[in-house]
Amino acid sequence: MMLRGSVVGRYYGAEVTVVEDDGRPARFTWNDRVYGVRRILEHWVTLRMDWTPARESQVPERRHWRVEAGTAQSQGVYELRHDTSTGRWLLSRVWG
Repeated sequence: MMLRGSVVGRYYGAEVTVVEDDGRPARFTWNDRVYGVRRILEHWVTLRMDWTPARESQVPERRHWRVEAGTAQSQGVYELRHDTSTGRWLLSRVWG
């Protein structure tokens, strides 16, 4: 589904290294480049669909961050996802 006035970003699903500042992404490394987060555009939380209370007592959240970020050469909008149960960060989408 495409919303009016929006463009669907390119999906990546690539693991990235994120430096946090008070729980928020401050910068991330992707393809050996460091991207500084200039501003947070959106933040939301979802639950992992494969979670069952019998296996894990803590509800595993996925924290999504849509940020404006860039390097010295380029800038864009990036969607980062943090899986709280594994600690992994993924680069979900990119709008160049």
